[in-house]
Amino acid sequence: MARKGNPRQEVLGLLGVAFDGDDGHKRITRSEEFLIVGGSQETHEGMQDVALRFSDSLKQRGKELRETPVEEVIELLYKAADK
Repeated sequence: MARKGNPRQEVLGLLGVAFDGDDGHKRITRSEEFLIVGGSQETHEGMQDVALRFSDSLKQRGKELRETPVEEVIELLYKAADK
């Protein structure tokens, strides 16, 4: 959200939620940038892979999530999910 006097938007974190888990397991993964909740084992692992690729891309650019423009966050997320 933009702060008063600061029109720049910041992404503070990303949330991944899946509802296909029906095996009774509660899956939760937290990282510096992500909170991933739910899903089957396969779906949850897929979201973890996207989170790792996203984080690696961010580190390669030498940036932290808060300082990365929203448009760039979206671009990196799409690239991470596309692999």
